[in-house]
Amino acid sequence: MKLFDVYPINDITIVRARGSHVWDDQDREYLDMYGGHAVISIGHTHPHYVQRITEQLNRVGFYSNSIRIPLQEELAEKLGQVSGKTDYQLFLCNSGAEANENALKLASFHTGRSKVVAFRKAFHGRTSLAVAATDNPNIVAPVNRTENIIFLPLNDEQALEDCFRAQGDQIAAVIIEGIQGVGGIHIATDDFLRSIRRLCDQFGSVYIADSVQCGYGRSGQFFSHDFAGVPADIYSMAKGMGNGFPVGGIMIAPHLPPKHFMLGTTFGGNHLACAAALAVLEVMDSEKLMDNAGQKGALIMQALREMPGLQNVRGRGLMIGFDVPETLKSLKKDLLQKGRIFTGEAKPNVIRLLPSLALNEEDTTHFLDTLRQQISEILNTPNN
Repeated sequence: MKLFDVYPINDITIVRARGSHVWDDQDREYLDMYGGHAVISIGHTHPHYVQRITEQLNRVGFYSNSIRIPLQEELAEKLGQVSGKTDYQLFLCNSGAEANENALKLASFHTGRSKVVAFRKAFHGRTSLAVAATDNPNIVAPVNRTENIIFLPLNDEQALEDCFRAQGDQIAAVIIEGIQGVGGIHIATDDFLRSIRRLCDQFGSVYIADSVQCGYGRSGQFFSHDFAGVPADIYSMAKGMGNGFPVGGIMIAPHLPPKHFMLGTTFGGNHLACAAALAVLEVMDSEKLMDNAGQKGALIMQALREMPGLQNVRGRGLMIGFDVPETLKSLKKDLLQKGRIFTGEAKPNVIRLLPSLALNEEDTTHFLDTLRQQISEILNTPNN
């Protein structure tokens, strides 16, 4: 049997990892400035993380949600403490797509409505509702297409206002990434998020803050939406939540009541997932990784703005993007093949940086020095 060929891959096999570094099967070392799509939040194989999961596995790895799982309650309490959302409720699942799927479903249950406002270049996942709200027709199958999604331009307050004036009594939810990741690191402005909050309050709709990639401390705040100073009704989470262990969840405001069987999951919130998620929060808290993300991100963005050729440097914390002109089109490939640094991309010409929140000063300096070197080599190549 062969693998179903849906991923373009680099011909590199990673066999071990530590902190912000990974090694391939030829024992070549790479600096990881991408974290596997923003998943590695506290660093690869962090000792506390490994210990937490190992100890839990030696006790019990899994039982279903038909029993009480105290680790879930412990996780909810710690998550409320670190995020500052102590009065919210937690529903655990397995992935970001599943988190957004449940958030949208809950909003529709709560309001009795079916319309959802989403935004151009949004990415919310690949399950039925989440992919319908994703602005990429290439991954929306015919069975997923629906007239219930209204796509608007990001940060266009007038378009949002007009939409609510015309269809507000039909809108169940507005779903928005605080920083679009797959879309190319586009930041939702604070004023725009405040407008969403105001209009959702006015028309009885649910504000869903998709924090799957931009949340969990990556921006320097726990949720990047927090910069706007207004709360969402539902926050969706995954990626950095488990530092590589599959876990996701939604945090739900107290005015959205639960009802038995309205949501459900087999594997969500299992013992190992909770142990992993608790380890992440404990390390984030004890090592002050949100502060580190803000500080390192500001340093990197300032340095990027001073480098020749790079355009439109943007981001918050350690969620950073910049445009690459045609003269530097080989930069991402050269960083990997020559500089041995993993970065990400967004089409057509954006390089994305999503390193561990524990990125240290030495690795930051190494990345910036290598980036300068690769830019210089490309720009000084004859006939470039």
